[in-house]
Amino acid sequence: MNPNPGLTNSVQEELTKRHKAASTTVIGLLIATLLLCLIAFLSKRFLVPQNNPSLDIAVRITIMIFGLGSIVLRRTRFSTMRLQDIGGLGGASALLKTLEKTTLQVALIGAALSVLGFTATLVTGNDFYTYGAGLIALVILLYCYPTKSSWQRTILRFARPDTETKPSILAIE
Repeated sequence: MNPNPGLTNSVQEELTKRHKAASTTVIGLLIATLLLCLIAFLSKRFLVPQNNPSLDIAVRITIMIFGLGSIVLRRTRFSTMRLQDIGGLGGASALLKTLEKTTLQVALIGAALSVLGFTATLVTGNDFYTYGAGLIALVILLYCYPTKSSWQRTILRFARPDTETKPSILAIE
């Protein structure tokens, strides 16, 4: 039984599959970020503090660029005009692929940010990097967490009504 009468069964199945994959990945990266913060906390007594002003500035700027860049990437990829074009040309399947791919890209930026902070902590002995980068990474991961209802609304709003999950002739990346 299709829980959403506006979507065909095949679109609903693909939506469920892609949403589960994306949300599971985001949750896994969220847990990994928390574990890196915990490891930094537990290893604090083993780390030798080393002052490195050039690394400090580079890491802080990188954290800022990754944080703002992830927001810009998500907003650009999920812009109304772009989603209309993808839905019009590729249908529901192309929209779902775009939603999943963009969600994973933004989540990986957050994960890279937490790894960067942890690495800087290991190099400098300053656990602020892990906590600061981890906090920004958590915000990014929560920001990009996919809700199934928003994906359903996107499909209903932007996909051609006669579209199944046929492979599109024009691949939009």
